[in-house]
Amino acid sequence: MGKTLRITLCRSRAGKSYKQRQILDGLGLRRLNRTVLRPDTPEIRGMIAKVVHLVKVEELEDVGERVLG
Repeated sequence: MGKTLRITLCRSRAGKSYKQRQILDGLGLRRLNRTVLRPDTPEIRGMIAKVVHLVKVEELEDVGERVLG
């Protein structure tokens, strides 16, 4: 299994552009201080790059199936 990213929404999405809100929805971040686990792929990294000022990202090494599944 590859790397996993822990993404937390740290700043409010209120007043942000429609595209930024859509990206946050795509990542699964709908509420403040919520955390999601996503695989470390170029697509996810690109989404994070667009909203880097709103989120906190941590890299996790080898997260087992019990956490994701």
